[in-house]
Order: sequence, then C-alpha cells, then structure tokens
Amino acid sequence: MQTYLFSDCEDYAKPKVVNVASVPLRSPFRYPGGKTWFVPRLREWIQSKDCKPKLLIEPFAGGGIISLTAVFEKLVDSALMVELDEDIASVWKTVIGGDAEWLSNRILNFSMTKENVIKEVNIQTSCIKQIAFQTIIKNRAFHGGILAPGSGFLKNGEAGKGISSRWYPATLAKRLREINLVRNRLKFEHTDAFAMLKKYRNEENVVFFIDPPYTAGGKNAGKRLYKHYELDHDLLFRYCSKLRGDFIMTYDNAPEVKELARRNGLVVKPIAMKNTHHAEMTELVIGRNLSWMEGIERALEEQAKYKSS
Repeated sequence: MQTYLFSDCEDYAKPKVVNVASVPLRSPFRYPGGKTWFVPRLREWIQSKDCKPKLLIEPFAGGGIISLTAVFEKLVDSALMVELDEDIASVWKTVIGGDAEWLSNRILNFSMTKENVIKEVNIQTSCIKQIAFQTIIKNRAFHGGILAPGSGFLKNGEAGKGISSRWYPATLAKRLREINLVRNRLKFEHTDAFAMLKKYRNEENVVFFIDPPYTAGGKNAGKRLYKHYELDHDLLFRYCSKLRGDFIMTYDNAPEVKELARRNGLVVKPIAMKNTHHAEMTELVIGRNLSWMEGIERALEEQAKYKSS
C-alpha cells in the first residue's frame, strides 16, 4: 500500500514561484474558486501517464477551465463537464449544444449599463439560450463573478468603471467561438456529480478532476460562493476511492479533509497558491498516486487579475 503523505504545509520547502499569467484564459466565466492556477499541474499529471486518457470528467465543472484546457491542448481525447447549477449549466448547454454564435452576437450587441443589466436579468424566461445570456451578464456585472443568491453589483470595479469594468464583449465572443470549434470533443451533463462518478466508476481509461465546494470542516467559502454548496464529503471520498480510473481532487487545507483522505487510503500533498486577495495559503491535492508532483514548484492563483478576462 502506498504511504500516506501527511506533510503539513509549513514543513515542505518553498520552491520557485511559477508564473501562470501565461496560462490561456479559455472560459467565458469569471468563476470564484476557478482553477486557472492549477493548469500547469494538470499538464504534468496527464503527461506523466503512459497513455493519453480517452476521457476527462470534471464532476464540479463550474467555469470549466480544466476541461477546456485538456481539450484545447489535446491532453485527452474528450472531456465531460458536469454541473448541477442550472444557470451555469445553461451556458454550457448553449455553447456545447451549437448556439455559441448566437450567444456571441448577443454579447457583442449588448450595452453594459446598470439599467440594461437590471432589465435583462429580470426577464422571466424558460429559454435556455436566454438564461445563458443572463448568466453571462450577471457573472460579469456581479462582485467577484459570484452567482449565488445575495450577490451584488460591482461598485467601483476596475479603474472606477463600475459595472462595465469586467465586460469585454470582443474577448468573450472570441472565447465562445473558439470553444465552438472544439465542441465535438466536449460533452456536458446537467446533473449531480455523484451520478457521473457512479456511471463511470469502472472505466479504466478515464480520468477525473474533482474540485468540490470547500465546505468540509465547516468552511463557509462554498456557502457564500455557490448555490449548490451542500455536499456529503465523506461519501465523495468513498466514491473516489473506488474509481477504477485515475483521479485528483483539490481541497481546502483542513484537518477534516486530511482525515477523510487517511480513512480512504489516499495520498495528500499541499500546494502553495494565492487567493483573490493575494494572501498566501495552501490547498491540498489528493489522489492514489501523486508521484508526478515530486519537486513541484509553487503555483500562484491569478484569478483576481481580470484585465483580459
């Protein structure tokens, strides 16, 4: 059995900082807790394998940067994005379903003012494409890109531009059109993460990137950032321990998480990052075999920099 690595973050050497500003921004979302900073590690993980995985599954897709990167860079043959949130799901349904051009044109023709935003997001509709457009607007107009209930409009924003400071219609349209070019290698399921873990648990040439809401150990970040923040973490660890395909999980650095990993025979390693307020902290990477992380460099969280996002 593999040795359980229970290194506290203070005990490991602080290696060279990795500049992840060069990581291509593929997602149309400004997503709280996004994993752009983890992209270099994703590459190392996939490229360490003997064979290219047939499928990558992202059960908590959110902004989808991991799936998008894996497909654009041909790290895997295809990716399956899974998301329970109906608003976020509407965007992926629209884009992967073939209506990226429609959504791009709506974005390009929209004048981002507070009055227009209020009018648009208050339209009652059951049209998936229209909900997707409303979601993109809210994601860009709300503080931190947070779509959970209670989120409010940007006030000062970037350079004092207020509500329009994160609105880059040409950039958004470009990203959507680029995703459209690879959508035949992308799949989307609007469902519960556990359903997909159960469905693919016996698939050997499938890999999973699992980044659940950080609510283990009473953490409040997930409750503030996500609509569907309630999660049975113990059940998630048990499901993952039984997957036939390889997987990695990213989690908040909490004693309860380490205990869940230990109880399920999994390996844990800390990874340095910076949060949206540039405070240095660590997350945990969890899996069966993390030998590919030997000598890993420090990764920095760049999600607070949205000058081109």
